[in-house]
Amino acid sequence: MYVCYLDEAGCTGALPSPNTQIQPVFVLGGVFIEESKIQSMTHDLLALKRRFFPNRLPETALYHDWMAAEIKGADLRRQARSTNRNDRRLSYYVIAESLKILNELNAKLVCRVYAKQIGHPFDGSAVYTSTVQSICTAFQNFLISKCSRGIVIADSRNKGKNANVSHSIFTQRFRAAGDPYSALLEVPTFGHSDNHAGLQMMDFICSALLFPITAQACMARHLLDHTHNSPLYLKLRARFGQDIKNLQYRYQDGKGNWHGGIKLVDPQNLYNAKVLFA
Repeated sequence: MYVCYLDEAGCTGALPSPNTQIQPVFVLGGVFIEESKIQSMTHDLLALKRRFFPNRLPETALYHDWMAAEIKGADLRRQARSTNRNDRRLSYYVIAESLKILNELNAKLVCRVYAKQIGHPFDGSAVYTSTVQSICTAFQNFLISKCSRGIVIADSRNKGKNANVSHSIFTQRFRAAGDPYSALLEVPTFGHSDNHAGLQMMDFICSALLFPITAQACMARHLLDHTHNSPLYLKLRARFGQDIKNLQYRYQDGKGNWHGGIKLVDPQNLYNAKVLFA
């Protein structure tokens, strides 16, 4: 059996002008992990925290306390643009070790990255729901290829938003035309990131890699307020672009069209995902 962990970065609000501090990028992604490897991933993540952030908890802290001592991807992103070289190094080390863990577990990524168009509507609710459906479709294909079944655990937001997303999958599963997610044991359920190593790992991917790379590569030249931009973010692409590219799960349909993987939606520049890896 496999688990798909879903997490996001950025906000679901529109970008009204180039002179705004609203986040210019929204990312939602999933990582597929074989359930037998979840324990190993969890131990590796706790070891990573204790190695790179030894002062985060007191010496008397229990081993399991380190699970709730979250290292946020947004903090790694901030360190990656720091003028302090040691801060940047720490960010790079943590990201590199996280990618190494996922690679050794043979984890697979499916993500959607949205570079918002300035002055245009951005229906965050519809984008979130349709993206979850797209990731579930890719997960379904992955499970069929593995002759397996799976569940989806998303980072919890609030009851109304959670229920809306789960219900969108529920209605498709029970439609007259048949269940498009037959390999999923249930509709997506929701958890808190301080209890799931998979959600914390996905936070690193979305918040510390895909968000900053997209913000700089796609949005920097269009914005007057550069709260969310930094030329240093392109060093993340140079160091880790190929690694996240290699973690993608992509597949072809009967017509030879490619699906899954990391998809960039960029109506302003019309870039595709290659700009996130190159």
